[in-house]
Amino acid sequence: MAVDPLETTELSEAQSRDLAAKVREELARRRISRQRLADDAKISISTLEKALSGTRPFTLATIIRLEEALQIKLRPSGAKDKDGSAVAPAAGAAPVELGGYSLGAVKWLEGDYLTLRPSFEMKDTVYAYRTKIEWSADRNCLCFDESERLDAPFSQKGVISIPNKSGQIYLHTNDEGQFRLAILGRPLISGEIYGILTTLRALRGGQLQPAATPLVLLPMARQAVQFGRISAPDPLYQTYRAHLDRTIDEDYIRFVLP
Repeated sequence: MAVDPLETTELSEAQSRDLAAKVREELARRRISRQRLADDAKISISTLEKALSGTRPFTLATIIRLEEALQIKLRPSGAKDKDGSAVAPAAGAAPVELGGYSLGAVKWLEGDYLTLRPSFEMKDTVYAYRTKIEWSADRNCLCFDESERLDAPFSQKGVISIPNKSGQIYLHTNDEGQFRLAILGRPLISGEIYGILTTLRALRGGQLQPAATPLVLLPMARQAVQFGRISAPDPLYQTYRAHLDRTIDEDYIRFVLP
């Protein structure tokens, strides 16, 4: 009897572990039982339980049925389809190198954010601008785009990674090999997102200096908004400064000095 290659093809232990974590996340997010998922995917509950517990690797056939039931992409980079060709990331599923998250799992992060950091040019001044986060159908992932910056030519745009392992949110830009990275924690129940920005600071004479600074993203729909350099005389200065101080005071980030 011929053996169906879909039934015998297995993932590596690490791939199965990552995939199991993704399936468990979807179960929790959608609040459905394992039995219901097994029924929808037309697999036995025993097969699903063993795969999720790590006692049995996922076969490609099981993954395909789970993908159809959940309507998301689960197969890791390098997986093969029925004809042996490589599987491209499905619409609504980010590449594995960005965390492999689904559109449904990160929809809550989309929106416009008031973005705050200390000014690099002026002491005791908050620099405020807009960051828009939305799903890009072309790039198949969340992307961000900055605007309302006084230094508009230096506005950044890039992609967003959200790996299951750390639970952090990474906004990164790659401009011909020049990187800028923001690492943000999960939003608080009230929507604030606190983190750290690593970038280059422009000095006199065109020199560039590596710099790290607190970074805060606030949902714009819930804030009084003012863009630009906000200093002590401005009505919103104390509010914005309090958010930046909270980033360090409440240990959302840590600067480690020698």
